Amino acid sequence: MGDRRLILNCDDFGQCEAANRAIMHLLEEGKVSSATLMPPAPGFREAAEWCRKKGVTNVGLHLTLTSEIDGLRWSGLTGHPSLHDETGHLHRTAGDVELHADAKAVRLEIEAQFRAVREAGVDISHVDNHMGSLYGLATGRHFVPTVLWQCAKRRLPFRLPRNLNLESGWIKAVEEARRNQAKVTALADALGVGLPDWVLSHSYLPEEGETYGSFMESVIRGLYGLPDGVVEIFVHPADDDGFMRRLTPHWEKRVWEYRLLLDGDFHYALRDAGIVLYDYRRLQTERRMPRLRAAATLFRLPWRP
Repeated sequence: MGDRRLILNCDDFGQCEAANRAIMHLLEEGKVSSATLMPPAPGFREAAEWCRKKGVTNVGLHLTLTSEIDGLRWSGLTGHPSLHDETGHLHRTAGDVELHADAKAVRLEIEAQFRAVREAGVDISHVDNHMGSLYGLATGRHFVPTVLWQCAKRRLPFRLPRNLNLESGWIKAVEEARRNQAKVTALADALGVGLPDWVLSHSYLPEEGETYGSFMESVIRGLYGLPDGVVEIFVHPADDDGFMRRLTPHWEKRVWEYRLLLDGDFHYALRDAGIVLYDYRRLQTERRMPRLRAAATLFRLPWRP
């Protein structure tokens, strides 16, 4: 079957009680590889306290520069005006962050979120980013070098795929993304920041006529087609409750994801497809590129600020 290692990560740990209940259960049952915490979100303290008490070591930091859901919005930890909209909350979209955020303010907010998880007593395993607001997917303006420096200082891996999935529909500035990709991956390698080979997910909203059964079949079919290497699939599982239903049109897909990750057929398919569950601590130890070779690659690349 080849060398296929899968990181199953639960994003949005700390977003709300429904997300927290689902993610705590999945981590306790060992059904996923990891989860990532959102320091600005209202459920962060509950999630972080649970991690500290349980001694959980496979949680990371979900750097959060956006607040997209009506009825559940939050502000940044530093309060810089360029990071917030007219309501005083973090911008709704990644594009708004790219257009309006001051680079120094982004760095200070990132540092504050690292500090928040440390002060909460959580030993994080990796770093990723809510809604891709730091990647430059909308306009091409990105903050990836800032994040990589912060990860390098702490010897942490980062969710930055070595291979771009340009058919995902999320990347609007495709040509700019192509130009940036080789540069930022070479920089990550030179800094010793571990990276996955691929990052995949699926639509947050149920498609027309989609049911839980057809969703599960689609995901399982995708497992058999996973590329070799380290692949991260990120999900947003949540328990089904009235607040979640009122909160977001995404609620049904989130509940399906929770159900899927507990489903015996899904875990049978993982084994049958020869896929090994993997995590970011192992990636950082085993999959980093040799620094001298990486640095040589970096200096051979043309660089445009």
